[in-house]
Amino acid sequence: MAVSCLQKVLRMLFYIPDKYCSGFTGKVKTLAEIILVTGGCRSGKSSYALRVAESQAGRRLFIATCPVLDEEMNYRIERHKAEREIGGWETLEEEIKLAEAIRSARDFDCVLVDCVTLWINNLMYHAGNEITEDMIKEETQNVIAACNEHPGQVIFVSNEVGFGIVPEHPEVRRYRDLVGRANQTLGTASNQLYLIVCGVPVNLKGHLDNESFI
Repeated sequence: MAVSCLQKVLRMLFYIPDKYCSGFTGKVKTLAEIILVTGGCRSGKSSYALRVAESQAGRRLFIATCPVLDEEMNYRIERHKAEREIGGWETLEEEIKLAEAIRSARDFDCVLVDCVTLWINNLMYHAGNEITEDMIKEETQNVIAACNEHPGQVIFVSNEVGFGIVPEHPEVRRYRDLVGRANQTLGTASNQLYLIVCGVPVNLKGHLDNESFI
């Protein structure tokens, strides 16, 4: 009952019409099933996305957008990669050209992108002050177009960055706005949308056929 009430409140906040909350109807002309999993830092969103992907049969590809900044980061990346290999995952590291990476993954039944937030960070780093919300929206639409060419399932993990206080630094505010724009664009195009709160998935749009793994 509590989760149901929370769903109603969040749907009102996110302005998601009921027609998008009742499951995929087949009216959206996409080949891939697009799933967006979002939530706060350490909310459990990546773990949930992995469980969703591993509940599906077939080949799985993990697209990692995290840049290797130092030895500690490289150690963590290699450790996570080794852990995923045990579960039958293959890994592709791509910091910028996300649409191209998804297009190259047509032989995989499920593609998991973790995460959108770092992808935006990488775009900002390379483009500097020139990048705008319109540019991020266009880049995200290119990613969605790549998903529409994919025959399987594409899962995105992203941070929800709009629940906190307004950042003091202008660059941080701009980053928040760019991530928010990407999330809105992905959320609109997705067949399923989940907000993870304290490790618990709150379904905002669509539904999984089998949620027994949760």
